[in-house]
Amino acid sequence: MSSNEGAVHLEVAGGIASVTFDRPEARNAMTWAMYQRLRAICEQLRDDHSVRAVRFQGAGGEAFVAGTDISQFVGFDGQRGVEYELQIDHTMQLLAGLPMPTVAVVQGWCIGGGLAIASTCDFRIATPAAKFGVPIARTLGNCLSIANVAGLVAAFGRPRVQRLLLLADVIGAEEGASCGYVTEVVAAEGIEAVAQKLCGRLASLAPVTQQVSKEALARLLRHDLPETEDLIRRTYGSEDFREGVEAFVAKRPPVWKGR
Repeated sequence: MSSNEGAVHLEVAGGIASVTFDRPEARNAMTWAMYQRLRAICEQLRDDHSVRAVRFQGAGGEAFVAGTDISQFVGFDGQRGVEYELQIDHTMQLLAGLPMPTVAVVQGWCIGGGLAIASTCDFRIATPAAKFGVPIARTLGNCLSIANVAGLVAAFGRPRVQRLLLLADVIGAEEGASCGYVTEVVAAEGIEAVAQKLCGRLASLAPVTQQVSKEALARLLRHDLPETEDLIRRTYGSEDFREGVEAFVAKRPPVWKGR
Protein backbone atom coordinates (compact mmCIF):
# COMPACT_ATOMS: atom_id res chain seq x y z
CA MET A 1 0.00 0.00 0.00
CA SER A 2 1.44 3.40 -0.94
CA SER A 3 2.01 6.04 1.71
CA ASN A 4 -0.62 8.24 0.06
CA GLU A 5 -3.22 5.52 0.61
CA GLY A 6 -2.15 5.12 4.23
CA ALA A 7 -1.91 1.86 6.13
CA VAL A 8 -3.59 -0.06 8.93
CA HIS A 9 -1.18 -2.22 10.93
CA LEU A 10 -1.90 -5.24 13.09
CA GLU A 11 0.37 -6.53 15.85
CA VAL A 12 -0.45 -9.28 18.34
CA ALA A 13 1.50 -9.87 21.54
CA GLY A 14 0.53 -11.66 24.73
CA GLY A 15 -3.06 -12.19 23.64
CA ILE A 16 -3.58 -8.46 22.94
CA ALA A 17 -4.04 -7.25 19.35
CA SER A 18 -3.03 -3.70 18.47
CA VAL A 19 -4.48 -2.04 15.36
CA THR A 20 -2.93 1.25 14.24
CA PHE A 21 -4.30 3.69 11.66
CA ASP A 22 -1.19 5.07 10.00
CA ARG A 23 -1.58 8.15 7.82
CA PRO A 24 -0.44 10.90 10.18
CA GLU A 25 0.21 13.45 7.43
CA ALA A 26 -3.58 13.47 6.87
CA ARG A 27 -4.56 13.03 10.54
CA ASN A 28 -5.14 9.36 9.73
CA ALA A 29 -8.11 10.16 7.46
CA MET A 30 -9.33 6.86 6.05
CA THR A 31 -8.87 5.95 2.40
CA TRP A 32 -10.80 3.17 0.67
CA ALA A 33 -7.68 1.00 0.96
CA MET A 34 -7.50 1.61 4.72
CA TYR A 35 -11.15 0.63 5.17
CA GLN A 36 -10.52 -2.51 3.15
CA ARG A 37 -7.53 -3.37 5.32
CA LEU A 38 -9.54 -2.73 8.50
CA ARG A 39 -12.22 -5.15 7.32
CA ALA A 40 -9.60 -7.79 6.56
CA ILE A 41 -8.06 -7.35 10.02
CA CYS A 42 -11.46 -7.71 11.70
CA GLU A 43 -12.15 -10.90 9.73
CA GLN A 44 -8.75 -12.25 10.77
CA LEU A 45 -9.19 -11.38 14.46
CA ARG A 46 -12.75 -12.72 14.58
CA ASP A 47 -11.45 -16.26 14.18
CA ASP A 48 -8.30 -15.92 16.28
CA HIS A 49 -9.15 -17.48 19.64
CA SER A 50 -5.74 -16.58 21.06
CA VAL A 51 -6.63 -12.86 21.05
CA ARG A 52 -8.43 -11.77 24.23
CA ALA A 53 -8.66 -8.00 23.63
CA VAL A 54 -8.10 -5.56 20.76
CA ARG A 55 -6.97 -1.95 20.94
CA PHE A 56 -7.23 0.63 18.17
CA GLN A 57 -5.15 3.81 17.92
CA GLY A 58 -3.96 6.41 15.44
CA ALA A 59 -0.34 7.08 14.53
CA GLY A 60 1.37 10.40 15.18
CA GLY A 61 -0.38 11.56 18.36
CA GLU A 62 -2.44 14.26 16.60
CA ALA A 63 -5.50 12.19 15.69
CA PHE A 64 -7.21 8.87 16.18
CA VAL A 65 -8.94 9.08 12.78
CA ALA A 66 -10.05 12.43 11.34
CA GLY A 67 -12.84 10.97 9.21
CA THR A 68 -12.88 9.63 5.67
CA ASP A 69 -10.60 11.30 3.10
CA ILE A 70 -13.03 13.77 1.54
CA SER A 71 -11.21 13.97 -1.81
CA GLN A 72 -12.55 10.46 -2.49
CA PHE A 73 -16.11 11.84 -2.68
CA VAL A 74 -15.52 13.79 -5.90
CA GLY A 75 -18.08 12.67 -8.48
CA PHE A 76 -20.40 11.00 -5.96
CA ASP A 77 -24.16 10.83 -6.55
CA GLY A 78 -27.06 9.40 -4.56
CA GLN A 79 -26.36 5.78 -5.52
CA ARG A 80 -22.67 6.00 -4.69
CA GLY A 81 -23.63 7.58 -1.38
CA VAL A 82 -25.85 4.61 -0.58
CA GLU A 83 -23.03 2.20 -1.52
CA TYR A 84 -20.56 4.13 0.63
CA GLU A 85 -22.81 4.12 3.70
CA LEU A 86 -23.42 0.38 3.22
CA GLN A 87 -19.64 -0.15 3.17
CA ILE A 88 -19.25 1.87 6.36
CA ASP A 89 -22.05 -0.16 7.99
CA HIS A 90 -20.40 -3.41 6.89
CA THR A 91 -17.07 -2.28 8.34
CA MET A 92 -18.67 -1.32 11.66
CA GLN A 93 -20.60 -4.63 11.75
CA LEU A 94 -17.32 -6.52 11.42
CA LEU A 95 -15.76 -4.40 14.16
CA ALA A 96 -18.80 -4.76 16.43
CA GLY A 97 -18.84 -8.49 15.71
CA LEU A 98 -15.39 -9.10 17.18
CA PRO A 99 -16.04 -11.57 20.01
CA MET A 100 -13.39 -10.09 22.30
CA PRO A 101 -13.56 -6.66 24.02
CA THR A 102 -12.29 -3.68 22.02
CA VAL A 103 -10.70 -0.44 23.21
CA ALA A 104 -10.22 2.83 21.30
CA VAL A 105 -7.15 4.77 22.47
CA VAL A 106 -7.90 8.33 21.37
CA GLN A 107 -5.38 11.14 21.09
CA GLY A 108 -6.48 14.29 19.30
CA TRP A 109 -9.13 14.33 16.57
CA CYS A 110 -11.76 11.59 16.42
CA ILE A 111 -14.08 12.78 13.69
CA GLY A 112 -16.68 11.33 11.29
CA GLY A 113 -15.62 7.80 10.36
CA GLY A 114 -13.17 7.91 13.25
CA LEU A 115 -16.02 8.60 15.64
CA ALA A 116 -17.93 5.64 14.17
CA ILE A 117 -14.93 3.38 14.78
CA ALA A 118 -14.39 4.64 18.34
CA SER A 119 -18.10 4.42 19.14
CA THR A 120 -18.28 0.84 17.86
CA CYS A 121 -15.50 -0.14 20.27
CA ASP A 122 -16.58 -1.32 23.71
CA PHE A 123 -14.41 1.17 25.63
CA ARG A 124 -12.67 4.47 24.94
CA ILE A 125 -9.79 6.10 26.78
CA ALA A 126 -8.64 9.54 25.72
CA THR A 127 -6.13 12.28 26.32
CA PRO A 128 -7.39 15.72 27.43
CA ALA A 129 -6.82 17.01 23.88
CA ALA A 130 -9.19 14.45 22.32
CA LYS A 131 -12.06 15.89 20.26
CA PHE A 132 -15.12 13.91 19.16
CA GLY A 133 -17.45 15.09 16.42
CA VAL A 134 -19.32 14.68 13.13
CA PRO A 135 -19.20 18.25 11.73
CA ILE A 136 -20.76 17.33 8.37
CA ALA A 137 -23.40 20.08 8.64
CA ARG A 138 -20.48 22.54 8.47
CA THR A 139 -17.95 20.76 6.29
CA LEU A 140 -19.46 18.40 3.74
CA GLY A 141 -23.25 18.35 3.71
CA ASN A 142 -23.63 14.57 3.70
CA CYS A 143 -25.40 12.30 6.22
CA LEU A 144 -24.99 9.13 8.27
CA SER A 145 -26.70 5.78 7.94
CA ILE A 146 -29.42 4.94 10.44
CA ALA A 147 -27.16 2.29 11.99
CA ASN A 148 -24.45 4.90 12.53
CA VAL A 149 -26.94 7.35 14.06
CA ALA A 150 -28.33 4.63 16.34
CA GLY A 151 -24.83 3.77 17.50
CA LEU A 152 -24.08 7.40 18.34
CA VAL A 153 -27.36 7.80 20.23
CA ALA A 154 -26.60 4.66 22.23
CA ALA A 155 -23.13 6.01 23.04
CA PHE A 156 -23.86 9.71 23.67
CA GLY A 157 -27.63 10.10 24.15
CA ARG A 158 -29.95 11.93 21.78
CA PRO A 159 -29.37 15.53 22.98
CA ARG A 160 -25.61 15.33 22.40
CA VAL A 161 -26.08 13.63 19.02
CA GLN A 162 -28.40 16.48 18.02
CA ARG A 163 -25.56 18.84 18.88
CA LEU A 164 -23.08 16.74 16.91
CA LEU A 165 -25.26 16.48 13.79
CA LEU A 166 -27.37 19.66 13.74
CA LEU A 167 -24.97 22.14 15.35
CA ALA A 168 -21.74 20.50 14.14
CA ASP A 169 -20.47 20.70 17.74
CA VAL A 170 -17.28 18.97 18.81
CA ILE A 171 -17.27 17.29 22.23
CA GLY A 172 -14.14 17.33 24.36
CA ALA A 173 -12.68 14.50 26.40
CA GLU A 174 -13.98 15.73 29.75
CA GLU A 175 -17.56 16.03 28.49
CA GLY A 176 -17.17 12.62 26.89
CA ALA A 177 -16.17 11.23 30.27
CA SER A 178 -19.01 13.00 32.07
CA CYS A 179 -21.62 11.23 29.92
CA GLY A 180 -19.87 7.85 30.13
CA TYR A 181 -18.68 7.79 26.54
CA VAL A 182 -15.02 8.00 27.58
CA THR A 183 -13.99 5.48 30.23
CA GLU A 184 -10.98 7.47 31.42
CA VAL A 185 -9.18 10.70 30.50
CA VAL A 186 -5.42 10.25 30.78
CA ALA A 187 -2.46 12.55 30.14
CA ALA A 188 -0.73 11.76 26.86
CA GLU A 189 2.42 10.53 28.59
CA GLY A 190 0.40 8.01 30.61
CA ILE A 191 -2.14 6.73 28.10
CA GLU A 192 -0.02 3.80 26.89
CA ALA A 193 0.26 2.37 30.40
CA VAL A 194 -3.46 2.82 31.02
CA ALA A 195 -4.31 1.17 27.69
CA GLN A 196 -2.12 -1.81 28.53
CA LYS A 197 -3.65 -2.12 32.00
CA LEU A 198 -7.22 -1.96 30.67
CA CYS A 199 -6.53 -4.52 27.93
CA GLY A 200 -4.82 -6.79 30.44
CA ARG A 201 -7.80 -6.61 32.77
CA LEU A 202 -10.21 -7.38 29.92
CA ALA A 203 -8.04 -10.31 28.82
CA SER A 204 -8.19 -11.84 32.32
CA LEU A 205 -11.99 -12.16 32.44
CA ALA A 206 -14.39 -14.87 31.24
CA PRO A 207 -14.37 -14.84 27.40
CA VAL A 208 -17.74 -16.55 26.87
CA THR A 209 -19.47 -14.12 29.21
CA GLN A 210 -17.88 -11.21 27.34
CA GLN A 211 -18.86 -12.68 23.96
CA VAL A 212 -22.52 -13.28 24.74
CA SER A 213 -22.82 -9.94 26.55
CA LYS A 214 -21.42 -8.12 23.52
CA GLU A 215 -23.80 -9.96 21.20
CA ALA A 216 -26.81 -9.23 23.44
CA LEU A 217 -25.99 -5.51 23.41
CA ALA A 218 -25.46 -5.60 19.63
CA ARG A 219 -28.84 -7.25 19.08
CA LEU A 220 -30.55 -4.54 21.13
CA LEU A 221 -28.87 -1.88 19.02
CA ARG A 222 -29.82 -3.53 15.70
CA HIS A 223 -33.41 -4.32 16.70
CA ASP A 224 -36.02 -2.84 14.33
CA LEU A 225 -33.83 -0.18 12.70
CA PRO A 226 -35.95 1.64 10.06
CA GLU A 227 -35.06 1.77 6.37
CA THR A 228 -33.52 5.14 5.43
CA GLU A 229 -31.95 4.62 2.00
CA ASP A 230 -34.18 7.41 0.65
CA LEU A 231 -32.59 9.90 3.07
CA ILE A 232 -29.08 8.86 2.03
CA ARG A 233 -29.93 9.15 -1.68
CA ARG A 234 -31.43 12.58 -1.14
CA THR A 235 -28.37 13.85 0.72
CA TYR A 236 -25.59 12.43 -1.45
CA GLY A 237 -27.52 13.40 -4.57
CA SER A 238 -27.97 17.02 -3.49
CA GLU A 239 -26.31 20.14 -4.88
CA ASP A 240 -25.23 20.97 -1.34
CA PHE A 241 -23.20 17.77 -1.04
CA ARG A 242 -21.45 18.44 -4.35
CA GLU A 243 -20.75 21.97 -3.16
CA GLY A 244 -19.39 20.66 0.16
CA VAL A 245 -16.93 18.34 -1.58
CA GLU A 246 -15.86 20.99 -4.11
CA ALA A 247 -15.40 23.58 -1.37
CA PHE A 248 -13.34 21.24 0.78
CA VAL A 249 -11.06 20.28 -2.09
CA ALA A 250 -10.69 23.95 -3.05
CA LYS A 251 -10.08 24.90 0.61
CA ARG A 252 -12.87 27.49 0.68
CA PRO A 253 -16.05 27.79 2.78
CA PRO A 254 -19.09 26.03 1.25
CA VAL A 255 -22.12 28.04 0.14
CA TRP A 256 -25.23 26.07 1.07
CA LYS A 257 -28.37 26.39 -1.07
CA GLY A 258 -30.66 23.86 0.55
CA ARG A 259 -31.13 21.75 -2.56
